Amino acid sequence: MRIRSKTRNRNRQQQAKLAVVQPFHLEEPVVNPPLVSMADNRTMAQLLQAPTEGYEDAIVIPEINANFELKHGLINLVQNKQFFGHDKEDPHAHIRYFNKITSTMRFPDIPSTSIKLMLFPFSLEGSARIWLEKEPPRSILTWDDLVSKIQSILVFLIHTEGNYFTFFSPFFKNDKSS
Repeated sequence: MRIRSKTRNRNRQQQAKLAVVQPFHLEEPVVNPPLVSMADNRTMAQLLQAPTEGYEDAIVIPEINANFELKHGLINLVQNKQFFGHDKEDPHAHIRYFNKITSTMRFPDIPSTSIKLMLFPFSLEGSARIWLEKEPPRSILTWDDLVSKIQSILVFLIHTEGNYFTFFSPFFKNDKSS
């Protein structure tokens, strides 16, 4: 067997030496494409950056003049009981629970409303998060703005639809017709 495998290797090497590469000839000369001048002088890296205009969050966090960051454990605490916007969930109960959790936190030189505004998006998921993302940029400036916006939408839907949960259904459509 050993002799045979060496023979196979020699045959392959000889075949590789015998292979002749034919030169490639173009029949027509290559025509250079016309030069297109750029409207601006940005680099390729700048051109590939995604635009950031119009992608701001709805919630505006007030300026904090202290060394502060949200810790992972704090975010997990809020995410333990998220509001999804399902038919059987009560948004008022969610806000009460959220207020209960955030009222236990105190940080020096940081208003509690700022902490609430920072944490609130982490308490939403599913249709409720979609609702927040569809709000106009920089439209919620205070905690009271956020609560009143949610309450005014719920009051409107109770009067018009008779069911405030329809607001949080996917794509904000009323599923009663199906």
